[in-house]
Amino acid sequence: MSIQDSHWSAASALAPGGMMSAAAGNGRADRARTTPLRVDAQRNLEHVLRAAREVFGELGYGAPMEDVARRARVGVGTVYRRFPSKDVLVRRIAEEETSRLTDQARAALGQEDEPWSALARFLRTSVASGAGRLLPPQVLRVGVADENAVIDEAPVPQQRAQAGSGELRLVAEDAPTAAADDDTGAAALLEVVGRLVERARAAGELRPDVSVSDVLLVIATAAPSLPDAAQQAAASARLLDILLEGLRSRPA
Repeated sequence: MSIQDSHWSAASALAPGGMMSAAAGNGRADRARTTPLRVDAQRNLEHVLRAAREVFGELGYGAPMEDVARRARVGVGTVYRRFPSKDVLVRRIAEEETSRLTDQARAALGQEDEPWSALARFLRTSVASGAGRLLPPQVLRVGVADENAVIDEAPVPQQRAQAGSGELRLVAEDAPTAAADDDTGAAALLEVVGRLVERARAAGELRPDVSVSDVLLVIATAAPSLPDAAQQAAASARLLDILLEGLRSRPA
């Protein structure tokens, strides 16, 4: 075989395989390039969600998206790529917190036979988790019942305030952009917390004037945001002890 023929044979043998290998190599290279991007995107999402919980927990849902991006150590554009508006991000955090609180309330119902123990367990678990700082806006809307208020609009019928009593009660979120899923999640939370409240009241262990809204206010109030974690835990536990004493019924 001549040198030219050997060159041609080598080229013929390598060309198809070489092209396929190149294609396969390009495919592997593409996957190598895209897989880290997907991993990075997931990691960025986790960072953003964690940062949002921290920022909203410290500053409230009015905190700007720039603060969330800064805490997550990403550009604000990265935040907006995952959450096209602040409302979408707030809904995501609020939905997660609603679900977590509902699970905690159900766990308390299922694991504690004593009504007061179940309610106290729910409050302690919720406050310890810091959920009170992230209670959804559509749930933690409280107003003073007006003498002419239509009490039938309260979301939990058994918690209706008596006209003129001045009792704090939950009122529905009137934002036109509120999603049905948000309402469903909030309704589930109110329902299960309502069961805890009714059981404790029926057992004579809860003050008769305490409502579901009062319990949610306890969760929100007993979860202060302090710079030192140990101080925050101690302050929360102390404040909750005081608030629980205020909720409990006392013999006449």
